[in-house]
Amino acid sequence: MNRTLLKTSLLAAMLASSASLYAADNGLIAIITPSHDNPFFKAEADGAAAKAKELGYTTLVASHDDDVNKQNQLIETAIARKAKAIILDNAGADATVGPLEKAKTAGVPAFLIDREINKTGIAVAQIVSNNYQGAQLGAEKFAKLLDGKGKYVELLGRQSDTNAHVRSQGYHDVLDDYPEMKMVAQQTANWSQTEAFNRMEAILQTQPDIVGVISGNDTMALGAEAALKAAGKTNVIVVGFDGSDYVRDSITAKSNIKATVLQPGWEQAQMAVVQADYFLKNGKAKEQEKQLMDCVLIDESNAAQLKAFSLNK
Repeated sequence: MNRTLLKTSLLAAMLASSASLYAADNGLIAIITPSHDNPFFKAEADGAAAKAKELGYTTLVASHDDDVNKQNQLIETAIARKAKAIILDNAGADATVGPLEKAKTAGVPAFLIDREINKTGIAVAQIVSNNYQGAQLGAEKFAKLLDGKGKYVELLGRQSDTNAHVRSQGYHDVLDDYPEMKMVAQQTANWSQTEAFNRMEAILQTQPDIVGVISGNDTMALGAEAALKAAGKTNVIVVGFDGSDYVRDSITAKSNIKATVLQPGWEQAQMAVVQADYFLKNGKAKEQEKQLMDCVLIDESNAAQLKAFSLNK
């Protein structure tokens, strides 16, 4: 090949490469979730970011740490940076409405995951787990594990989170039908492992004969389990909610935690990005705004198949 032809070929290759990179840059997608210290929220962020990059978007991944003011600043940042879309697991069902209205006015569509807001017509999609259905699955398993009798404790999530209330309602719509089961304590641990540990330690001082703990999420379940182990209560049964790998390990190790409920966080986050991509390319929503994804019971029969909030069948 002569020198002129070689230069022409190299130039063509460079132009083709540049065109490919340009075509792949479909713009910025902002991905905002609660703290990544919680493995569920980290899985959401990772799943959304992976799908966005696969579809040719750059990403801005951030955590609002369940702080409404911080969330609002992050939404403002997304607007200022002319994000094509926002994927959001929000910090408050009411407090998030105003900031998303502002984003919509600025032409930045929002796709919500995990938690709903208390208004429709603002977000393009609200994709959430069927928390009520999942809670009923967990409660039925909990009652079965306890043979339908005995004293138990409930650990609640953050008061401002709709999911905390929905899960608790789902639990009690099952457990209240068991007359020999008695809830002797119900305390908020704010989705926190440390708070759950402290709450459980205190409860055991006044209720040493409990036989079970049902928790609003896996992080609190792990805190409760640690407190029970420290107190030598290895026979007290714990059931969680989320489907984390840490709880999977407790189940397979035959520890206090016997079951959890998987909400498919990874799949949910990726679905939101796919729908954002469709909306941006077609100018219309792919699905209806409110979308429910059923949860799956995880126990000794399928725990080994669980990884990163996804069940590998």
